[in-house]
Amino acid sequence: MSTPAFTDHRARRLSALPFIFAALLPLAGCGDGQQATDSATMAAPPPSVIAVAAVRREIESQSEFVGRVVAINRVELRARVQGFLKARSFTEGKPVAVGEVLFQIEPDQYQAIVEQRKADVAKAEADAENADAQLARGQELVKNKNIAQSQVDELKAAASIAEASIAQAKAALTAAELDLGYTRITAPVAGRVGLASYTVGNLVGPNSGPLATIVSIDPIYVDFPLTQRQLLEARREMQARGSDGNDLVVRLRLSDGSLYDQSGRINFVDVTTDPGTDSVTLRAEIPNPKGILVDGQYVGVVLQAGEPESAILIPQSALQLDQQGVFVMIVDADNKAQVRRIEMGENQAADIAVTAGLKAGELVITEGVQKVRPGQVVSVSPPQGIEPPDSIGPADAEATEGADT
Repeated sequence: MSTPAFTDHRARRLSALPFIFAALLPLAGCGDGQQATDSATMAAPPPSVIAVAAVRREIESQSEFVGRVVAINRVELRARVQGFLKARSFTEGKPVAVGEVLFQIEPDQYQAIVEQRKADVAKAEADAENADAQLARGQELVKNKNIAQSQVDELKAAASIAEASIAQAKAALTAAELDLGYTRITAPVAGRVGLASYTVGNLVGPNSGPLATIVSIDPIYVDFPLTQRQLLEARREMQARGSDGNDLVVRLRLSDGSLYDQSGRINFVDVTTDPGTDSVTLRAEIPNPKGILVDGQYVGVVLQAGEPESAILIPQSALQLDQQGVFVMIVDADNKAQVRRIEMGENQAADIAVTAGLKAGELVITEGVQKVRPGQVVSVSPPQGIEPPDSIGPADAEATEGADT
């Protein structure tokens, strides 16, 4: 049981609590206000984006297809006579010249046949000379009727047979010389020679198949198909601009995406249509001085037509799409992101032509667009290795503005 003194002291302590809380409340309020002030003063920095300036360039109307490189000349080297390979005098994969000896078949047996045929010709000529002398003597004797006319006729026939024997022997000699020549297999065209199918010492002949293959290098063909619909559209477009197709320039896109440094022209349109694909094959001739294009490889075929036209280009990575269509985010003069609706033209590699909605020099956001919203201030950085758009001088800006007008 508590004493009266203790009870009185506890009551005084409890009665003082409201005054203590009242004194602490202003202090707590002052602390919250200070934190709010600090949060307001420490605003989040603007989001960082990468932007590039829309540029105006001269571009050509173009279409792209898939084609295959085809060598103009492709020759399979074959043995025309039978024998053992004596020599192979080329390096696989290296260029060869016209007439260069590539394979040598052992010629000894064919050389011996040639010598025999030469002897046959000499014998036939000697026989013919003797037959002519006998005929001349008989013609003298028949004048004095020392021999019968029938004998003279026989001598005349023998002389004719002797002359025919000479022709027959010479023909056999020619055939033997041809066989001897076939023991030397030469390059009929200039180009690059492939792998050899036989090594020295092997028996080869007409049934041995190709010994090696030569493909020409420069120039080279590129075949590519166009559907009948594409061909009709191309012809209508050429008629509209008064062209006969001779102004079409053919460029090639290699497997790494780069454009080949040589261009060519279309020199053939097939006269039949593939019934399976309803397509027509077109052929272009392309210079290939460095041998970059290889027979059988796939390439992109870029057809460029007409005179170059001025167009505004932006990276395709800047394109955005919503229910209303295509748009880009630009950075205005106040460094604020804004939505800009555009109309697109043709693709130009990694860029795209803009036909409406942009002016040259406007900054288009290519990276970081997901971090911003319209009207928000942004921090702009150029792509790595590209100078900031602010470095464009007044003269360039005036030229750009004049190009837009």
